[in-house]
Amino acid sequence: MKIAVAGTGYVGLVTGTCLAEVGHSVTCVDVDEKKIKIMESGISPIYEEGLQDLMQKNYASGHIRYTTDYQSAYKNAEVIFIGVGTPEMPDGSCNLSYVKAVVEQIAASIERDCLVVVKSTVPIGTNEKIEKMLKDNLKHDVHVEVASNPEFLAQGTAVRDTLNASRIVIGTESKKAEETLKKVYANFGVPIVSVNRRSAEMIKYASNDFLALKISYMNDLANLCELVGADVKDVAHGMSFDARIGDRFLNPGIGYGGSCFPKDTKALKSLAADLGYDLKTVSAAIEVNALQQKRLYTKAKAAGVDFKGLKVAVLGLAFKAGTDDLREASSLKHVPLFLEEGANIVAFDPVARKNFERFYPEGDNLNGSIKYVDTAVEALKDADICFIMTEWSEIKKLKAEDFTGNMKSAVVYDGRNLYEPEDMKNAGIEYYCIGR
Repeated sequence: MKIAVAGTGYVGLVTGTCLAEVGHSVTCVDVDEKKIKIMESGISPIYEEGLQDLMQKNYASGHIRYTTDYQSAYKNAEVIFIGVGTPEMPDGSCNLSYVKAVVEQIAASIERDCLVVVKSTVPIGTNEKIEKMLKDNLKHDVHVEVASNPEFLAQGTAVRDTLNASRIVIGTESKKAEETLKKVYANFGVPIVSVNRRSAEMIKYASNDFLALKISYMNDLANLCELVGADVKDVAHGMSFDARIGDRFLNPGIGYGGSCFPKDTKALKSLAADLGYDLKTVSAAIEVNALQQKRLYTKAKAAGVDFKGLKVAVLGLAFKAGTDDLREASSLKHVPLFLEEGANIVAFDPVARKNFERFYPEGDNLNGSIKYVDTAVEALKDADICFIMTEWSEIKKLKAEDFTGNMKSAVVYDGRNLYEPEDMKNAGIEYYCIGR
């Protein structure tokens, strides 16, 4: 099928590339000419395992192309996916300005009957508003429908999550729209859940917010485990045998981040508030996460750490391994606190360094300084204290002797529970982790 995709971020680019991989003719649209040229050269603008190889393969075969010319892209497309960002507003509500801008472009450009598919995460009822906006602003006599098709990809595994999805959710209001989307996904070979548009929109929020709740529950429980002398890792293991609970999202740490959970929890809470309903469980998850994202700093201050003049090793900057995304990363909560107190930071991350430098360029920052190095061991050299923020394999593989042999004083705050506390303590390391 002839498909256009609006937006080349995580959602748009991964969706477009995977649709091309299964045989569709895809045109990806973005307003950034520089970004388009980068993609045409075979380079992915985002770090995502397997994405760049698929981009190069499908661009060479002619199954995918990139353009800023939205008129030509939308003009004769059979299906148009909207995959632009929906960031949070200051009050926590969803910013739909990018979606609305694309809808205006589509309404002005389409010259044939088509299906517009909203892939972006939007508040319940948005698809109806988009369809009305499209029909009110059409420049040609064509039939257009809108369908909801939320994404469930996780950064770091987005390509695999798309091509081997657990399910594909489609929300439609007509048999024709349903059949069109089933045709789009015919070659994926995974279950399709077909519901109405509002249910599809809610499934997205319900799924993400449930996972956020699970993470925040385990983080809250981990903090209690520290007070009562229990080991949260053992607790999680015991819980995991219960089929009603499962074994995923039970690992405590320093909060959730990224492009989905933070904004989706706030958006659903805001939507509920607009309707006069207090979504207490989600509100609690948001509150717990805000505290947990600064948990290592809080623990260090409780232990009497004075950061002024300290050489601080920060291992990991991305919000999780497998991505260069810094949105709501715990590193961005901790680093300014360290700098404000006069710390001299040496930071390592295998892929997120350039993105982090946009916030904190190398050199003097606030009351301290920051330097970036190419290996975890370099960051540890002569450090007074170490903070582990991301579970990269390069950090996981460090041995106790890497800390004791390189640091001035082996004091480690591990936000990802990468090592066994007993092993670290036996090696002479002052080791602090989460819930153990």
